[in-house]
Amino acid sequence: MRKKIVAGNWKMNTVLPEGEFLVKQLEFLTKEMETDVEIIVCPPFTHLATIGKLIKDNGIKICMGAQNCADHESGAYTGEVSVKMLKDVSCKYVILGHSERREYYGETSEKLYKKINLVINEGMVPIFCVGERLEERESGRHFEVVSEQIQEVLYKLRGVELDKVVVAYEPVWAIGTGRTATSDQAEEMHAYIRRVIASKFGEHADIIPILYGGSCKPSNAAEIFLKQNVDGGLIGGASLVAQDFIDIVKSF
Repeated sequence: MRKKIVAGNWKMNTVLPEGEFLVKQLEFLTKEMETDVEIIVCPPFTHLATIGKLIKDNGIKICMGAQNCADHESGAYTGEVSVKMLKDVSCKYVILGHSERREYYGETSEKLYKKINLVINEGMVPIFCVGERLEERESGRHFEVVSEQIQEVLYKLRGVELDKVVVAYEPVWAIGTGRTATSDQAEEMHAYIRRVIASKFGEHADIIPILYGGSCKPSNAAEIFLKQNVDGGLIGGASLVAQDFIDIVKSF
């Protein structure tokens, strides 16, 4: 059975005291909760050391991830944060290829392939994002675009490496816009992603979690999570409200 995952991408939100308070709220809400869902928070870089220690010291039932990493192991790369640094502060996951990184910072498939290898080699889990913009969907190119994003990065891995990857489908037209893909649209693309992976890797595709990442919130999560190929969510705005985030977790 594939792992169920709900990951919160805080993006560039909260200062450290606010982040600590949010995690303490999550601690309270999850203390007595029984769930087989992997709950992940991905705070800004400035929070990671403190929140990682808070989670570890208090035995909080959540994991921590980073929102990005450098494409080099170490060296003269001012302003970058390496995978080893992230691992040292207890990160288990790293989001890679988010649509905002692709669009605003020009991240290429070549760079993402370097990053995904570094993350896997450190024993961490990449959350690899794919998805189409509105004009690409309206022109009927959405499947082509997503297939290319997968092939240009994941097809370069070996099957045993692919098994360590989580994929997140983000319909870019549904991020921060208030628009949401219908559950049928989400399932259609998730099933397609699994077929694209299976065409190269066969049965490995059956064990890869595929998360939905487009304006998922408590009001629509249950309907989306019921779909066969949807294994959870990569949550943006709703992850900044502790009760909303946990209500999404409870939607399974």
